[in-house]
Amino acid sequence: MTLTTLSNDPITHTVACNLCTGCGACAAAFPALIRMVDDPVNGRRPVVAPTMAGLEAAKAAASLCAGSGADYTTLDRKDAVDQDWGPVLATWEGWAADKEIRHRGSSGGAVTALSLFALSSGVVGGVAHIAPRVNDPRLNEAVISRDRTGLLRGAGSRYAQASPAEALGEIRSGEVPVAFVGKPCDVASVAKAKAADAGLAAKLPLTIAIFCAGAPNLVATDRLLDRLGVPKEATLTDLRYRGDGWPGLMQARYLDENGVEQVSEGIPYSEGWGRILQSERRWRCRICTDHTGAFADISVGDPWHNPPAGKADAGRSLIVARTSAGLKLIEDAIAAGALVATRTERDVIARAQPNLMAAQGAVWGRRLAMRVTGMKVPADKGLPLFRYWLRLPLREKAQSLGGTIKRIVRAKLWRPVTVRGLI
Repeated sequence: MTLTTLSNDPITHTVACNLCTGCGACAAAFPALIRMVDDPVNGRRPVVAPTMAGLEAAKAAASLCAGSGADYTTLDRKDAVDQDWGPVLATWEGWAADKEIRHRGSSGGAVTALSLFALSSGVVGGVAHIAPRVNDPRLNEAVISRDRTGLLRGAGSRYAQASPAEALGEIRSGEVPVAFVGKPCDVASVAKAKAADAGLAAKLPLTIAIFCAGAPNLVATDRLLDRLGVPKEATLTDLRYRGDGWPGLMQARYLDENGVEQVSEGIPYSEGWGRILQSERRWRCRICTDHTGAFADISVGDPWHNPPAGKADAGRSLIVARTSAGLKLIEDAIAAGALVATRTERDVIARAQPNLMAAQGAVWGRRLAMRVTGMKVPADKGLPLFRYWLRLPLREKAQSLGGTIKRIVRAKLWRPVTVRGLI
């Protein structure tokens, strides 16, 4: 089961080894030689030009890839909370003071509220994030918004493959500072890019990470649309995974054969995520060690320990300051009335997201299974994964190892990933 016949370039090698997160940082660095494509099964992945120039570009871009490994020793971690979750200076529960932003957001709209406050207060001149692709809402595109309208277009979760770090090229060549919003893996690659380029770092004064349990592929999205009753021949105009209340319904809008807009059935988040989408998360998501954005200035997620009363409750967000820049922005946003928030204990993440701690513990066993079957694992540094694994009940320890070996054999995960079926 040893990996063989891989491309000589390190980016293609990372994709082939099931380690790519699809962040897009490599394509942003060399857009003429590395491009991101949407593979319905394998996810959004980079394709390197099959030339010597492409090989050299891939070698240079490999240092930006957090999928192949991240260095957690660079983070300032002072106590057990920091060791478990990355730097946690302070935490809050709260929501956007703007009622529309709160309603549209996945939970309390804190990411959009903080992004808009960063714009209005002059901290940044733009916000890089993802939004539904205009010509196909099943897919995502990286955009830079400079006003409330643009930010609202991207409000709410997008449980689909995305490459927000593709915006790094535009940020690097631009003249104004830009905030970056993305998944933890996206922010980790951005942190690498900033460390390698002081000019880029100066234009990226703020990063915001969204708690993440994995990104499903296009196959899962199409399965969701089938469940929502969207006809195959319809023209999709909108797909909401979360939002319009907390946690909101998964629902689509589409044009029927007569060009009349229709609204699909809406299904609960628990059904859409639990029964349809999460089964198609890519393998790299299942061996992720950072679900809460340890490398960000601010992280935002759901406070599930205080769950919503109904399917469309007024939302709440769990907000984490990880750096002094993040702390200042949050405190200034609260003082300005853009954010309504109450300070909480720093260990709140463990109560709010116990599933993510369990996932962290399973990673050591899963990666051991990968090594046993000849697969390459991410070269992460500075994480006590074995200690997390020891916290698991005996049955979960065995499942993380034995169950993973069965999955690897059944799905033939040792075979090199080939990006095909491009759209």
